[in-house]
Parts: sequence; structure tokens; C-alpha cells
Amino acid sequence: MRFRVGDRASYTQTLSEAHVALFVGAVGDTNPLHVDEAYAKRSRFGGRIAQGILVAGLISTVIGTKLPGVGAIYLSQTLRFLKPTYLGDTITATAIVKAVREREKGGYVLTLETFCENQRGERVIEGEAVVLYEEPEGQAP
Repeated sequence: MRFRVGDRASYTQTLSEAHVALFVGAVGDTNPLHVDEAYAKRSRFGGRIAQGILVAGLISTVIGTKLPGVGAIYLSQTLRFLKPTYLGDTITATAIVKAVREREKGGYVLTLETFCENQRGERVIEGEAVVLYEEPEGQAP
């Protein structure tokens, strides 16, 4: 079997003003907690924070590029937002295989533990993904 319980992969990125601005342009989330420093300083967070879904998007990077990689399609993803992510935080997104089911039609369905941690090792997001994986045409396992 190509995948085994316990297989893991990670991706790390430092979130910047540019990431937030591009995300705002892509999806339109202009909540002042993300774009207005004066407003955000008066909030419970004491400063601007990245959009939670932007941070969770790093999990998608792991799934689409590393584990299982090219050919992966999300079936579901749960998310629990545990702590804010501030601009300048370095986030590591990780996926760990919890279960593997081989499909009769080929490919696999993987259940993955997913989480994001900041540079202090604090979990900011955790959840579970279910992913369909089929080998891209022309590529051997």
C-alpha cells in the first residue's frame, strides 16, 4: 500500500501583509480585524490577525503538494480555530495519515489529522480531512 497510518508531511510559511492583501483581493474578506490596524489594536487581539481560512489554506498546500500530493481531492475538512495568527507569525501546517482505504476503482481515501502551529509550537488550528487520491495519469506509484 502506498500510504501508511502515521505518514506525515508539513509546509511552513510566514504570513505577511501581502498574503492578507492577496486573500482580501481573492475572496473579499475586508473585516477590519484583518485590514485596519487602528481598529484591530482596540480589539481583544491587540493587533491585526490573518483570516482563519487563509491560515487553514496552508493545510490545503500540504494535501495538494506533499501528502498525498498531486491528484488529491478534498472530500471534507473540519476545522477548530484555537488561537489567532498575527501578521509575521510563521505557521507550520501538518497532515498525518490516520486511516487508509483502498478503492475498488483505484486510488485511496485517506483520513488525515490536520493542524497548524505557530513559531512557538502553539496549535492555532486543528481538524480532520478526508481526501480522495488517484494516481495522476502517466505517473507510477
